[in-house]
Amino acid sequence: MKFVTLINSALIFASITLIPGIAGAQTATTNSSETIAINSNNLPSNSTSASYLQPFNLVTFAYQGGLKKHGIPSGDTLILETQKKNIIAKDLVKAAVNADKLPSQLLNDQNYLSAVNLQLNALPDYAAAD
Repeated sequence: MKFVTLINSALIFASITLIPGIAGAQTATTNSSETIAINSNNLPSNSTSASYLQPFNLVTFAYQGGLKKHGIPSGDTLILETQKKNIIAKDLVKAAVNADKLPSQLLNDQNYLSAVNLQLNALPDYAAAD
């Protein structure tokens, strides 16, 4: 049962991650009437790509105690506080921003916050599998 939950969480995370790119795709028709997809979300060649902790890695980092100095408990205490809704995704992201692990714009990124929330909700199952 725990493996099924892990797979379902991974599928949900993948869906959340991929939907903005799929939604931003446009179609175009070539001279041969062949339809192709164009992704309008591609970064310009002169932009710098952002690199930061993915939601699963953020939750794992917090669970292992990486955000204790910023008010986020580790281990079973993190699980309990999350289940009681005393710690939510935004709290984790805010602590990670304060720890210079994430850019501050992620505090307003609903897709990222939703993905962190999914990982927090799956945390008890991940921890039980260890």
